[in-house]
Amino acid sequence: MIIENEIKLDFKDVLIKPKRSNLNSRSEVKLLQEFKFKHVKNYIWKGIPIMISNMDTTGTFEMALEAAKYNLMTCIHKYYNLEDWLKFIENISVFESNLNIFNHIAISCGSKNEDLLRLNTIIENIPNLKFICLDVANGYTESFVEFVSKVRELHPDKVIIAGTVVTREMTEELLLKGADIIKVGIGPGSVCTTRKKTGVGYPQLSAIIECADAAHGLNGYILADGGCTCAGDFGKAFGGGADFIMSGGMFAGHLESGGRLIEEDGKQFKEFYGMSSSTAMNIHSGGVANYRTSEGKRVLLPYKGEVKNTIQDILGGLRSTCTYVGASELKYLSKCTTFIRVSQQLNEIYGK
Repeated sequence: MIIENEIKLDFKDVLIKPKRSNLNSRSEVKLLQEFKFKHVKNYIWKGIPIMISNMDTTGTFEMALEAAKYNLMTCIHKYYNLEDWLKFIENISVFESNLNIFNHIAISCGSKNEDLLRLNTIIENIPNLKFICLDVANGYTESFVEFVSKVRELHPDKVIIAGTVVTREMTEELLLKGADIIKVGIGPGSVCTTRKKTGVGYPQLSAIIECADAAHGLNGYILADGGCTCAGDFGKAFGGGADFIMSGGMFAGHLESGGRLIEEDGKQFKEFYGMSSSTAMNIHSGGVANYRTSEGKRVLLPYKGEVKNTIQDILGGLRSTCTYVGASELKYLSKCTTFIRVSQQLNEIYGK
């Protein structure tokens, strides 16, 4: 047994210190970035590096089309079959085709043989897909490392996102085995109960800082997955060194989100649940297997309407963060960030 005594931080533990700035308006801040990738040559991705989670209540085709208008990416959930994908591509309008949707979606895949078969079949039929998200709850197994290596061999021209991990050594291992972007975050999600059920996890801001340092040394990137509860947390994650940020809860509950629309006492709600919850396993796996437990929960969120309002709120918050610290572009935010530890974030006397 080992105890690490170094303090680890979450978003709630810090604020960003303001600094002198030459920016006169939030409108001057450039959020678009360009990325080249470790294992994929001659491809440059341009966009705002925010990804909508591949949960079936957020990573929908409808969400992808709306998010692409704002240069965001959506990781499409893995429960769409080939027919669903072909129908989606076929029904894209002339206007939507101008969005170059393939630069703004990733196909998701688990680590089972049937997952790989589905991935290969869809890519064979839709070769323009550029991003693959290899997503498992525990990215520390040898079998997952081997799986990443196998997918890299099969798809040398695809950008591979792989995880989930929270430490330096596995960030480096997955990059060396073929991943381009490492998904970071165990337990910070709003409908994840992994920390409660297993006792395993890592404070998200410290995970971002440490994994980003490891990834950048190998010309790789990290995707900070989970823990953002408000627009300001996106600024903290980018300030801590995240290259991309993934969020589920912030994008749940909208018109474009999955999940049932439910009415109770004259009010509308949308269903949102973790992908390791009993709800998700009942829908997709025939129930919770007798060797495991549910590591997610189901909630009803007040219906939020169109997702564009949430996207604009997040992007506006990011521009403001950059303005406060003098970062003319989002890519400079981490260089301009100084965190200060705090015991209180907000004055909540009149509510949150």
